Amino acid sequence: MSALAGITIVEIAERPAGEYTGKLLADFGAEVIKVERPGGAPTRGMVPVKDGESALFAYLNTNKKSVVLDLDKAEDRATLDRLLARANALIDDHDDAWNVARSLGSDDVARAHPHLVHCIVTPFGQGAPAEWQACRPINVTMASGWAYHSPSETPDEKPPLKGPGRFFADYEGAIDAALCVLASLHRQRKAGPNERGGQFIDVSQDEALINRIDCVLDRMLAGEAEPSMERTAYDMGGPQTSFACKDGHVYLFMTTKAHWNGLCSLMGEPDWTREFREDWLEFDCTRDNVKKFRDLFRPWIAEQEKLPVTEAAQKAGVAMVPVNTAADLPKNEQIAHRGFFQEGEHPVFGTVSYPTACYKMSATPVRIASPAPALGADNSELGGE
Repeated sequence: MSALAGITIVEIAERPAGEYTGKLLADFGAEVIKVERPGGAPTRGMVPVKDGESALFAYLNTNKKSVVLDLDKAEDRATLDRLLARANALIDDHDDAWNVARSLGSDDVARAHPHLVHCIVTPFGQGAPAEWQACRPINVTMASGWAYHSPSETPDEKPPLKGPGRFFADYEGAIDAALCVLASLHRQRKAGPNERGGQFIDVSQDEALINRIDCVLDRMLAGEAEPSMERTAYDMGGPQTSFACKDGHVYLFMTTKAHWNGLCSLMGEPDWTREFREDWLEFDCTRDNVKKFRDLFRPWIAEQEKLPVTEAAQKAGVAMVPVNTAADLPKNEQIAHRGFFQEGEHPVFGTVSYPTACYKMSATPVRIASPAPALGADNSELGGE
């Protein structure tokens, strides 16, 4: 039996934020009914695309059903109401104007379906200025402060990077949205007979990212460090950066005397290490010393292979890790041991390996039971066009 067996969720979302929220719940066994516009959700056309099929859509919509409804038509809008009448939750990620035009704002849904858990995940939350509501993930990431540390140090002539992946803000907001939906459903089950109504959940992707900012920005917000455009908090990360090696890249993080001594031992105590104080990472970690270290370290690390050297470094107490590529991940012994990638059949891609979840549940594991649905695959069952 799956963890969310018996739970029905209607998803009218059309961006990765809402679709990933639905995916997290569908992979736990909830019946997730994806309502798509005629022609399909916009994510069906997002790259990467192979043989006309979007890999992004294939990932975001496993284990879901698809029904096509034109929500601008009264008949199809009535069909949506029938679906909502038997559903436990509604997931959305549209802007205010779109929802108001279709009577799908929070007040409209609460009046028509008072039992429903209604979750909307948007870039800046409900009530944001209209021009903010169509923001892209890059805008949200920059606004949240995350770009200050992506990377933590960049040359003045180069802009900050967006951060991990195209849809970092969407995925982080979706995780919080899914947790809120589950918490609301749990509340309903635990509440008394007169307290089992639904509730509205307003998730801001921007605030989700702000809640995940690192210690350097925390110090600025707390008043312990002066806000600055200088991304050079060497006292917090030392000469941390990625370095090219023989077969790829490694990432080195050093902040303590123990880290330094471990690295010196790993390298065989080369003469140049004596140009630094033993405690330089703690008390003499200046811009000049960071540059000097990197220049002297690069020739040595360039001759090393990333897996052997990082394993040896970690045994020596040095925080050095391989920079894995997408091709490296399925070969990683720990990832393979945990069964993170799960094989499944896709009608266009054939046998594929799906990334699953970072958590393992012994009685109700995440399972890819079906691929993303064809457009309108469940129209006959659910009453779509």
